[in-house]
Amino acid sequence: MTPAPDRDDGARIGPPTGETGMSSSTTTAAATHDHYVPVREDWLARHSEPILEPALPIVDPHHHLWDRPNWRYLLPELLADLNAGHRVVATVFVQCRAFHRAEGPEAMRPVGETEFVNGVAAMSASGRYGPAKICAGIVGHADLMLGARVREVLEAHIQAGGGRFRGIRHISVWDEDPVLMNPAYNPPQGMLGSAQFREGFAQLAPLGLSFDAWLLHPQIGELAALARAFPETRIVLDHVGGPVGIRRFAGRREEVFAAWAAAIRDLARCPNVHVKLGGLGMRVNGFGFETQEAPPSSEQLAAAWRPYVETCIEAFGAARCMFESNFPVDKGSYGYAACWNAFKRLAAGASAAEKADLFAGTAARFYRLDLGG
Repeated sequence: MTPAPDRDDGARIGPPTGETGMSSSTTTAAATHDHYVPVREDWLARHSEPILEPALPIVDPHHHLWDRPNWRYLLPELLADLNAGHRVVATVFVQCRAFHRAEGPEAMRPVGETEFVNGVAAMSASGRYGPAKICAGIVGHADLMLGARVREVLEAHIQAGGGRFRGIRHISVWDEDPVLMNPAYNPPQGMLGSAQFREGFAQLAPLGLSFDAWLLHPQIGELAALARAFPETRIVLDHVGGPVGIRRFAGRREEVFAAWAAAIRDLARCPNVHVKLGGLGMRVNGFGFETQEAPPSSEQLAAAWRPYVETCIEAFGAARCMFESNFPVDKGSYGYAACWNAFKRLAAGASAAEKADLFAGTAARFYRLDLGG
């Protein structure tokens, strides 16, 4: 299986030349957000396409909500994407440092994010904003480096979540090149293997909580070791494991793919691990979609993503794979409609049961969502 060709030499880390702010709702990222590809609504408007299989139920298991300087993505912006034509029946919010408490113990401040998101979920549950169950599942943040003391934080999240809190994400992205790391997070090297982290991680399963893992492809082996040490803890690997295509990895896509694929197949041997298929519109992946004159079509996206998606499905099986949007992070590279059309193209050869799992069933089971009327 041949990976997509390289599209970015990694020399540009900030926004492409000439990109400036647009509207106050979904705008180009400020300098502090150069890690992300900026959203340009006028550029996204240059491409549209018919919705494929519009009746297919979708659970979007990975999106964010935030209000950052010059970049707002709250319920109105999310609804605009959910109403693009696909049948999204439910969503899962994943932590992104949104609305942490301004006061109180530092360890407890992320609980404010769960309080905020549960309010959005309650608004959605009123039915006033459409049939989709928005934020039906909530993934928050708790500092697992607190060790056993993190249990108090986890219990506070559960209480604040109104029956919707499902797990946590403690981002572990680390690389010797600081440019590849998200400037908002500074985890130590080898964090997943540290005794302190694992003491905190051990608190998840007894509370029925799962773990979202976000790291880069050279770190997948660390996650496999963690999964084997805690076979009762449910883990989902975000963004197909973060294959890197910029900086020292630029121009080495086939080499990176081979190493990534071997690590993915090894990780798949852990039955407690699932994987999210998506999140490949970030700058770190180096596909360069944002440099095109017009946004990529679903055909272009499917062609670029096929080796990664097919490798994951072959290794994990459809019952442990779930498509994800990773919006608004990936919105700088393509639109919501094209994103889900690309997933539908990639799943064209799947059976009805496999499609049901890939688009909704796996996510609903993993995050324990009630999709009933």
